[in-house]
Amino acid sequence: MLRREVLASLAAFAATAPSLGWADEPGLQVGAPVRFDPRSLIQRAREMAAESYTPRPQIPESWRNLTYDQYRKIWFDSRNALWEGTDTPQRVDVFPPGLYFPQAVAMYEVDEGIARPLVFDMGVFDKTDQFPPVELDETLGYSGLRLRAELHKPDIFEEYAVFQGASYFRGLGAGETYGLSARGLAINTGDPAGEEFPDFIGLWLERPVHGNATIVVHALLDSPSVTGAYTFHITPGDVLRMHISAHLFARTDLTHLGIAPLTSMFLFDDTDRQRFDDFRPAVHDSDGLLIHNGGGEMIWRPLSNPTTLQISSFVDVNPKGFGLMQRTRKLEQFNDLEAHYHNRPSLWVTPGEGWGKGAVALVEIPADLEVYDNIVAYWRPAEVIPAGAEHRMTYQLDWGADPAPVSDAEPMRVINTAAGARPEGGRVFAIDFAPGPNLPDDLDTITKTVTTSAGTVTEGNLQRNPATGGLRLAFTFYPEEAKLAEFRVQLLLGDAALTELWLYRWTTP
Repeated sequence: MLRREVLASLAAFAATAPSLGWADEPGLQVGAPVRFDPRSLIQRAREMAAESYTPRPQIPESWRNLTYDQYRKIWFDSRNALWEGTDTPQRVDVFPPGLYFPQAVAMYEVDEGIARPLVFDMGVFDKTDQFPPVELDETLGYSGLRLRAELHKPDIFEEYAVFQGASYFRGLGAGETYGLSARGLAINTGDPAGEEFPDFIGLWLERPVHGNATIVVHALLDSPSVTGAYTFHITPGDVLRMHISAHLFARTDLTHLGIAPLTSMFLFDDTDRQRFDDFRPAVHDSDGLLIHNGGGEMIWRPLSNPTTLQISSFVDVNPKGFGLMQRTRKLEQFNDLEAHYHNRPSLWVTPGEGWGKGAVALVEIPADLEVYDNIVAYWRPAEVIPAGAEHRMTYQLDWGADPAPVSDAEPMRVINTAAGARPEGGRVFAIDFAPGPNLPDDLDTITKTVTTSAGTVTEGNLQRNPATGGLRLAFTFYPEEAKLAEFRVQLLLGDAALTELWLYRWTTP
């Protein structure tokens, strides 16, 4: 129902809560205008970093104690969207506070250098009669926002991005299903002392002009260790593109910083199903980490769901890009008619400048259910950013089915990895490579490189795979006394890489 229809049932609250932005017309309500300049946001982050960290106030307990089922009983009425009924080529929805979102996020509409705050208003939401009574006070605000645009048809605004929870945000290429997430920043991920989650405490949305598909979103980040000012230039399409610039200010020594962090889920696939009795052959939002390193190598690291926390580090200088990819793209490879894992986006990170020395870090966390995000990947600079220092960075995020850049010299891709025990002992690994223009007719001219850090491996058997048109390399691994082994596999044609470099960590079940 529209906002004016809800007001009658909330009239008793309206008289006692004038600060909550009640009005007589539907739509998101805005407050008093103030001047806005992105440079002032950077200055605000700088000033905040010079002060002690102060957490934002929490919303009332009645909101924080909502159950998942109760939270689902309230939702935004899209007829109240920001810029609804105008020729602006975007629409913005907001999310209610509560449940996992105990603090409000300040939000502003920016038009021609003037910012107006989006004032909290219960009337923009619809709800069922099972939504419980909740307290209304000045701490309330929206918990996040959703962006919509005309992706397929005129006047049909479909969602393509969401900002909600800490510094998390998600995106979609047109027609895809939400899967993995990105974050503004990661701090101390996987450290024994625990991870710190910075928050986007404010979001400023520049109103795009008619005919411009790009929306600009500014964000203010805050945490005990760091503050920051971010600017997103977001363009929806078959591949959703985000150009991001960030200006960070360290409150403390940043010894373990994660830049462009990506978060995903991997439960199981053909590599290891021993722990899961499931009718589906695979369950994951992403199946591999792809790295284009500074030396020009293309590295494919299949993801795993280990029984203990695993952290891998791929040391590099000035990486060309990295991402968590979903290369499994057929419905029958998942056999899931509801989750649509085959339609989840991949996400590729391209640095905007040389990031210097550091490493792509991969964190794999044990998980027994698909509801948990147990995979994290990010760039970790080698140098500590000391307290009081400033750090600038730019990068691009591309969300889509296969958003990694492609060149004529691209090596043959890994399209599947499978593993299983051999009756006579050992464990066989089968790696399928996609066809490529440089694939020779004579497979004997191909050099097979198969190495392990522990145990022993066979040299591998190379065959054509008629189902894919590419190649399959199968080798057997004998752990002997090893509890952990790092594999390195690649096919070469002369001195040149014919395939991606396949890396994998095996651990005892």
